Amino acid sequence: MKIENYDIPDNLFYSKEHEWALLEKPNFVKIGITDYAQKALHDIVFVDIPKKGTIVEMMKSVGTVESVKSVSEVFSPVSGSIADVNEELRLNPELINEDPYGKGWIALIETNNFPEESKKLLTPIQYVGYLRTLSK
Repeated sequence: MKIENYDIPDNLFYSKEHEWALLEKPNFVKIGITDYAQKALHDIVFVDIPKKGTIVEMMKSVGTVESVKSVSEVFSPVSGSIADVNEELRLNPELINEDPYGKGWIALIETNNFPEESKKLLTPIQYVGYLRTLSK
């Protein structure tokens, strides 16, 4: 799905803070920032990623993304424990600009409450509607 020049995959959940969540397998959710967020930041030069084992709470900061324009916090769309991180971002933070939904993922979170927490996230259709309100 597309709105303006932003890609919105239809298999993800979204937050109003422009993070995405993908249920990879039972109890494991991959997260990252959206195409909208990476385009707003422009050229990403540094990513502060969380450490494996870190306990995270839904909509609390798990790191930062720094661009030539600004520094933005990354909020976890789910609660749980960091099971894995994208180590490639340490040397190649521009992967977020190049492929925000693929090679630019930030962390994999082990969660046991995704069915309940996903109700607080936006569907692709809802996220598109939200982006439309931002462009007015």
